Amino acid sequence: MAGRAYDQFQVGEVIAHDLRRTVTETDNLLLTTLTHNPQPLHLDAEYAKETEFGRIVVNGLFTFSLMIGVSVGDTTLGTLIANLGYDAVTMPAPVFVGDTLRFETTVVQTRASGSRPGAGVVVFEHRAYNQDGVLVCQGRRTALMRGAAT
Repeated sequence: MAGRAYDQFQVGEVIAHDLRRTVTETDNLLLTTLTHNPQPLHLDAEYAKETEFGRIVVNGLFTFSLMIGVSVGDTTLGTLIANLGYDAVTMPAPVFVGDTLRFETTVVQTRASGSRPGAGVVVFEHRAYNQDGVLVCQGRRTALMRGAAT
């Protein structure tokens, strides 16, 4: 199992995820249409050409979901009980089709659960960077996880 128990993480630990991903037009189109998001900035090349970006901007929910998804293999795979919430999500720079994203996670907090014996809570701060090292997405995930003995 690739994921770790809550008590196997150290506060301040930084995890550089090996998996990188080049974003495609299909990625953006699928997520945008599956969620019934009619925003022309994500779908209409002619409209997007007239914006300050000059081209289609990838739907931020795709970037956020990819950032969380890539982290799972190194963090919560097989040890997650439940994601309790996501906080402080920001997208300080746009993502475009053709950008290659890399991801890292910092362990912000760990503690034993007060209500579930053998379980604990971990707060992760996830970050996504483009090929130029520009931060394009960040956010915190709070996870209820199994302990090493369970």
